[in-house]
Amino acid sequence: MPQYEYKVISAPTRGIKAKGIKAPEDRFSLALEDVMNQLASEGWEYQRAETLPSVERSGLTSSTTNWRNVLVFRRVRSEAAPKAPAVEPETATPIRQEPVIVQPKTPEDDASKSEGASRMLSDNGVEEASEVSGMTNSLKQLAASRNPDKTED
Repeated sequence: MPQYEYKVISAPTRGIKAKGIKAPEDRFSLALEDVMNQLASEGWEYQRAETLPSVERSGLTSSTTNWRNVLVFRRVRSEAAPKAPAVEPETATPIRQEPVIVQPKTPEDDASKSEGASRMLSDNGVEEASEVSGMTNSLKQLAASRNPDKTED
């Protein structure tokens, strides 16, 4: 059974001028004929014309449906043409990784016990404009591990 590839293009919306062609219908037919003959010379076989809906944004919050006229062509897929890679279901959906939660080993490692983090733990639902006073123990340990010469208490 032959494998086909398809090509869908927008149908012409305007006719083209040519010598001896006066009527708008004839100009439009000539434009359509030119498109079809050009694709036929590339090996594409005309299948059909379709009018399909296209939902598009209109303004900031609304959308409208525009109807688009397209022409459908097909040709036998050549064996030399590479096939589209098959998408495996496992790779099609991204794998969600859960965050790693590290439990404090000692009470000193627990950020909720430091003076700076105590104000952050009491959240009343309103964003505070003031900065958190003090540095948490975990930040102090991180700073000390990066710069062992400069340890501040």
